[in-house]
Amino acid sequence: MATLRRELSLDSPADRVWSAVGDFSQVHARVAPGFLTALEMDKGDRVVTFFNGMVARERLVTSDDEAHRLVYAVVEGRASHYNASVQVFPEGDGRSRLVWTIDLLPNELAPAIGGMMDQATGVMKKTLEA
Repeated sequence: MATLRRELSLDSPADRVWSAVGDFSQVHARVAPGFLTALEMDKGDRVVTFFNGMVARERLVTSDDEAHRLVYAVVEGRASHYNASVQVFPEGDGRSRLVWTIDLLPNELAPAIGGMMDQATGVMKKTLEA
């Protein structure tokens, strides 16, 4: 199983970052606008459309306000297994660190998904620091 991990150091307080990241139904507007071009909620799942036309159905696994941690799984898409967590940590002086981890099968998807993560983190940093 491939594990992909990206960390962002943010010039924004953890509570503010978590407010956006923890808003499961608004990730397209509050976290990654433009990278995600559409989002529709369907029976508790979010169906997201990416900038490249790819669509994925993501299911919320858990959201922990105290730990500032959100876990979701892709239940329809190219991967046979896709589980992701996003966690926000306070770094002091109004700063925070976001850690995004994806566990993925098949391994052959890792380069493509890693490339998409790299594109997403640039958008996320700009949006979450605004």
